[in-house]
Amino acid sequence: MKRNAKRILTLLIAATALLAIPFTFVACNKNKSLLDPKKPTTLTMWHVYGEQSNSPMNDFVEKFNATVGKEKGIVIDVTLMSNAAQIGKKLKDAQAGKAGSKDMPDLFFCHSGDAQSLGADNLLNWKDYFSPTELDAFVPDFLSDGMLGDRLSVFPVSKSTYMLFIAGGVFERFAAEKNVSVSDLETWDSFFTVAEKYYEWSGGKPFCAIDYLIRLAELCAISDGESVSYKDGWYDENNPSFIKAYEAFATSIAKGHIVVSDMYYNTQIMTAQTCAGIGSSASVLYANDKITYPNNTSEDMNLQVLPLPQQAGKQKVATQAGVGLCAYKTTDKKAEAATVFARWFTEEQRNVDFVLSTGYMPVRTGAFAKIGENSFKSDAFKNLYAALTKTVATCTFVREPNFDGYYSKVRTLYDEIRKIQKNLASLYAAGGTTEQIVAEMKAALYRRLNAAITPEIC
Repeated sequence: MKRNAKRILTLLIAATALLAIPFTFVACNKNKSLLDPKKPTTLTMWHVYGEQSNSPMNDFVEKFNATVGKEKGIVIDVTLMSNAAQIGKKLKDAQAGKAGSKDMPDLFFCHSGDAQSLGADNLLNWKDYFSPTELDAFVPDFLSDGMLGDRLSVFPVSKSTYMLFIAGGVFERFAAEKNVSVSDLETWDSFFTVAEKYYEWSGGKPFCAIDYLIRLAELCAISDGESVSYKDGWYDENNPSFIKAYEAFATSIAKGHIVVSDMYYNTQIMTAQTCAGIGSSASVLYANDKITYPNNTSEDMNLQVLPLPQQAGKQKVATQAGVGLCAYKTTDKKAEAATVFARWFTEEQRNVDFVLSTGYMPVRTGAFAKIGENSFKSDAFKNLYAALTKTVATCTFVREPNFDGYYSKVRTLYDEIRKIQKNLASLYAAGGTTEQIVAEMKAALYRRLNAAITPEIC
């Protein structure tokens, strides 16, 4: 019996060893790199970081190419710098092979909506290349923002939110004469009051240029506890808190107290058209040190940055925005190279270094707490991260709408509002009232509901 038992045990061990051979071979084969330093693999890249200024992303790409890229045989070649509002259209044109468009890049940064329009099946699923343990190191909400179905198609590298930017010197003079302070900008009701006072003090200038008006109204509604509903990729008419908030902004626009920005608020605050602007935290990258007046005189900007105003006595909310990294699916070798870059670029300290140079929030859990341990490139960046720290500590972050065609409708709405705000004087001269102008802006909002979906370009 003992001899038979020993023989059976020996056979089982041998069989187990034989069964393990194929799996060991597969595992070893899978772990064997396809990259060759002697024959580098080139990945083309499109990004949105620094189109109008020196690009921090280009600096990081150079560092990668000179270190890990050189060691493993990877070259990142930046072939286009765009912006988050336009890269989606460029990607769609490239994918379709539209005349005059560039070749589809291997790596690119875009919003989830843009990625969805390209087709999740055409993009790498980063979950196939990062282990669950690796992904656990990232902020869960930021990961979920990049999910298309059950695929992680948009890898988080940085996130932004909205901030209130103020020309410090101008505001100080105004505040001293009109008895206001920055604390009056903590709630929307007092924000509108300050805007009215500035309009009177400045001789008819708007106080603030706003980049994302419709999203601000939506955040106010969410703060009120409303579950905003949508229809055909746009805001349904049955959203009372949203409509109330939109009307409050429209009223301030109709009175000339605030404006929808020409494109981004930066230009208007830097040319003294407004005292303040509301836009992405990343817009600090484009901030000037000086305000230039029409007569060519100038003064220091002294940029101050505050958290976004909130609904008084309600839940504090903030938008969660920002593009992520996508890789177009081509070959296994390029997929491996893309993963090497993504892993290198989002290493914790490197991620902190990158966001501190661009005005974004880091994406790894706990990384935000380490920001204070680093130096800042300017007082504007220091002020920004003080405001961001307060926002992170006090606000609930809310994902942005992600409907096909949504952003083209937003842009069409803003174009209509810009026409209205530029013609305010003639509208009032012709006998128009504030109520009529607000009604027209409200009509413009819901014309989008039944409008045909136009090609996505943001």
